[in-house]
Amino acid sequence: MTPYPHLFEPLDLGFTQIRNRVLMGSMHTGLEELPEGMGRLAAFYAERARGGVGLMVTGGIAPNAVGAKLARDAVLADNDQVAQHRLVTESVHDNGSKILMQILHTGRYSFQPECVAPSPIKSPITPHMPSEMSVADIESTIEDFAVCASLARDSGYDGVEIMGSEGYLLNEFTVEHTNQRRDDWGGSYENRIRFPLEILRRIRQRVGDDFILMYRQSMLDLVEDGSTWDEVVQLAKAVEATGVNILNTGIGWHEARIPTIAQMVPRAAWTWVTAKIREHVDIPVVTTNRINTPAMAEEILTRGDADMISMARPLLADSHFVAKAAEGINTCIACNQACLDFIFTGQVCSCLVNPRACHETELQYQAVDSARQIAVVGSGPAGLSCATVAAGRGHQVALYDAAPAIGGQLNLARQVPGKDEFNETIRYFNQQIERTGLELKLNHRVTAQELVDGDYDHIILATGVTPRALEFEGIDHPKVASYVDILEGRVTAGPSVAIIGAGGIGFDVAEFLLHETPEEMEIGEFMAYWGVDIEVDRPGGLEDEDKSRRPAREVYLLQRKATKHGTTLGKTTGWIHRSMLQRADVSMLADVTYERIDDDGLHITVSGDPRTLEVDTVVICAGQEPLRELQEDLLAAGKSVDLIGGADVAAELDARRAIDQGARLAAAL
Repeated sequence: MTPYPHLFEPLDLGFTQIRNRVLMGSMHTGLEELPEGMGRLAAFYAERARGGVGLMVTGGIAPNAVGAKLARDAVLADNDQVAQHRLVTESVHDNGSKILMQILHTGRYSFQPECVAPSPIKSPITPHMPSEMSVADIESTIEDFAVCASLARDSGYDGVEIMGSEGYLLNEFTVEHTNQRRDDWGGSYENRIRFPLEILRRIRQRVGDDFILMYRQSMLDLVEDGSTWDEVVQLAKAVEATGVNILNTGIGWHEARIPTIAQMVPRAAWTWVTAKIREHVDIPVVTTNRINTPAMAEEILTRGDADMISMARPLLADSHFVAKAAEGINTCIACNQACLDFIFTGQVCSCLVNPRACHETELQYQAVDSARQIAVVGSGPAGLSCATVAAGRGHQVALYDAAPAIGGQLNLARQVPGKDEFNETIRYFNQQIERTGLELKLNHRVTAQELVDGDYDHIILATGVTPRALEFEGIDHPKVASYVDILEGRVTAGPSVAIIGAGGIGFDVAEFLLHETPEEMEIGEFMAYWGVDIEVDRPGGLEDEDKSRRPAREVYLLQRKATKHGTTLGKTTGWIHRSMLQRADVSMLADVTYERIDDDGLHITVSGDPRTLEVDTVVICAGQEPLRELQEDLLAAGKSVDLIGGADVAAELDARRAIDQGARLAAAL
C-alpha cells in the first residue's frame, strides 16, 4: 500500500481523469525560444511524464506579440506554430501524462516599449510606461486568447491555463492598484473583473466542454490597493460559473516586497489561503508554493487544504518525484539560483541540485561498457556530484574526505537561518552513495602517494577552498575570526561584530549572527514579520510589519567597493536578503579601507573619512583560495588530475556550478 494514498488518488473531471494529484506548475524554461528548443522541451516534459506527474503546465505562451515579455518570446497565434507544439504534447501523451498550455499576457510587466495595460501606470520592475488599452484593444485581446486556446487544442494540449495572477494583464484589470479606468472595464469590481471573465467565456465557447480550462487566480496580491478577500471569493465563484474545471492559486505580484517562494519562506506557508477559497467553490482547487516533499503534499491533501498540489521547481530537482516518492527524492531547496535567476537573466533554466533539468538531450548519464577505477578527493558538492554520477554509471569510485561527514561547504551553508534545506541535499547524496555502492572513506586525509599506489584511471580533486588571508595591522588580534570559525561554532561572536566582505558569505554570516539560534520562522511568525494579513481583512492581504523581532547583535557589513551591497546576490532573492539586514539595522558601509585592528576595535576609512568601529569581533569573509595541495605531487608522479568545484575556481562559492561541473565530468568519463 502506498504511504501517500491521497497524493496518488486520481482526479476525475468528468470528461477526463488525471492519474494523481500532482500538478507540475508553469515555469518558463528558456527553451521555448531556441531554434531547436521545442524538441528539447519535448524531452524535458517527457522525462517528467515518465516520472509519473499527473498533469503539467507549460511556461507562459503569449496570445499576441504585445503580450510577450520580450519580442523574441513564444507566441501562439497562427497554425504555423502548431506542429512544433505537437512535439511536446505527443511526447507527454506517449508517456502517460496530460499537459496544459499556459496562456500568459504580461501586460505592463512586458519589457517591450509597446507594452499595454488597463491604465498607463508604470510597473516598478520594468522599464516602460504602458499604453492604456482602448476598448478595441480589449476586444481584440479577448479574441486573441480564444484563438490561442483553439490553436492549443489543435496542437494536442489537454487544456489551457489562463494566467490571472502574479500581476500580469488579467490581474492588472481586477485591482484598483493598476486599473483606474472609468468605462465599462474599470471602476466597480464587477467592471474590473469583466476582462478575465469574458476571456474565459470566449475560450469555453471556442474549445467545447471536453477541454480542461484552468484559471490561475491571485488569492493574495500583496500590493497596495489589491483585492479584498470578498472580491477574491466573488471572482472565484464567477470564474467557476464560466465553465472553468480547476482553480489554481497565485500568491503575490512580482513587484510585491514579500517573499513567497524563496528558501527562507516556511514550507507550505500559503496553503491556508487555498483552504479558505476551497470553502466557496465546488471545482478542484490547487495549492502551491514551497511544497517540496511527498509527505508534505500528502499532509496538505489529507487535511483538506486543497484538491491538487502544484510543484514546479521540485519537478526540476527530480523529474521522477512521483515515481520515487516512497524511496527518496532529490529535493528542491528553493534557492532559485539555476531556475528563476537564470530565466530572469535570459538563460536556459536548470536546477542547482539537478544539472540535467532542461538539458536532458545533451547531459546523459549512460551506463558504461567498461568500468574504470576513479578516485574523487573531497565530498563537497562538486565531489559528491562527480562521485555519485560516475558510480551510478557503473564506474568503481572511491570518495575520500578528511572530515567525519560528507557535505563540505554545504555544512556551513545549512547553519544559516533560512538555508536548512541544504540538509535535504546532503540527505540525498548520502542516499546516492548507498544506492550506487561507491566506496566512501571519511576521516581519511588521503596522500598523493596513496592515490598513486591505488593505480586509479582518473583522479579528481574536489578539495574545495580555504578562506583568503588578509594582511593589515592586527589581523592576528584575538578579536578576529574567519567565517568558518563562526559558522562551525568554534568561535562565538560578541555583542558587536564587524564583517569584512559583503559577498554571499558576508550576507550569510550576518544572517547567522543576527539570530540567537538558526531555528526557522513558523508560518504565523513569518506572516507577521513580513506584514501579511492572514485574516485577509485588508485589500491585497497586507498589514503592518511586526518590528518587534530584535537582532541578537549589532552588525556592520563592510566592503571595499563603493557600489551597493549585495550586487552579486541572486537576481530573485538578493532584495530579500538586503531587506532582512536593513530591517535588523545592519550598518552597510561601502568604499572601506581597513587600517588596523586593536583592543579599541576595527579602524577603517570610509570614503576617505577615518572611523573606529568599537566591535567585539571581526569576522573575515573576504573570499577564498583554492585548495590544491595534492596536485603538484600527483602531476610530478605522472598522474592526470582533474580539478572541479572550489579547487578549480574559488572566486565565489557556487554550489550550482560545482554540482554541474562534477556531473558533466562524470558523464564524460
